[in-house]
Amino acid sequence: MPTSKTAVTFHRWADMPKEKVTDQISRRLVTGQQMMLAHVYLAKGAVVPKHQHHNEQLTYILEGALRFWIGEDGAETMDVHAGEVLHIPSNVWHKAEALEDTLDVDVFSPPREDWLNHTDAYFHKK
Repeated sequence: MPTSKTAVTFHRWADMPKEKVTDQISRRLVTGQQMMLAHVYLAKGAVVPKHQHHNEQLTYILEGALRFWIGEDGAETMDVHAGEVLHIPSNVWHKAEALEDTLDVDVFSPPREDWLNHTDAYFHKK
């Protein structure tokens, strides 16, 4: 039977340290070669400033709700609640605000290099 040269890894969210992104946002990351899974914790009122990235994104809300502004002008808005998923294609401008304390699961392909190397400065712009 052939053996894999790629290591299989196991992760338990509760055992992973939370990375503080801002005073109101923190996250935990699991990264593979071609995708990334993140738990993102947002306090009510937390804002993810307008940004875009080449990574395709799925946002699945486990608890709480986020309001999204879509497009460079932010003209399209939508609220995404627990049990709902938002697909954001590559290079689409978006912004989000937590309508209540929220836990979301984000899936990115490929992994977000800016999150891994801490160059995601858009989090700190007003």
